[in-house]
Amino acid sequence: MSYSISPLTPENAQKIIDWRYGPPYDLYNMAPEHLPGLLNSDLRYHQVLDQYGELVGFCCFGEDARVPGGEYDRGEPGVIDIGVGLKPELTGKGLGKDFVEAVLDFAQVIYQPEIYRVTVAEFNQRSLNTFLGLGFCVSSCFTRELADLKFTQLEKNWERNQNE
Repeated sequence: MSYSISPLTPENAQKIIDWRYGPPYDLYNMAPEHLPGLLNSDLRYHQVLDQYGELVGFCCFGEDARVPGGEYDRGEPGVIDIGVGLKPELTGKGLGKDFVEAVLDFAQVIYQPEIYRVTVAEFNQRSLNTFLGLGFCVSSCFTRELADLKFTQLEKNWERNQNE
């Protein structure tokens, strides 16, 4: 499947707000009060559309892709934090690898980082397996105290010959 990535439109931001994931993934459900943040260009949310122009997911970069409690001493421009979300009906169907590769390719063109970094909830084995399968390595783990939830941070060096 081919994907296109562009700034998030108000219509698609509302669709994302309405998405509902089942437990334990309901951690990723958004509320109406998140809408202004999704549309704030400083937070760098983008929509991911399939070849038919249908919304299949979103991604974000930088500060908003970070989880409170994590180690983020190294930041842009050398390291870019990436957040991704796939439409609930599409999760668990083997689309993650191509979806994330499209987001990484987009990040490389726009931000040109030396290192990609992602923070994933420990229970989210589907996402962890996707990133590990793409060559990411665990760099650290932490517990978000407010929610008593464990997270894993993974990093991957950009490989010039891979994308040229």
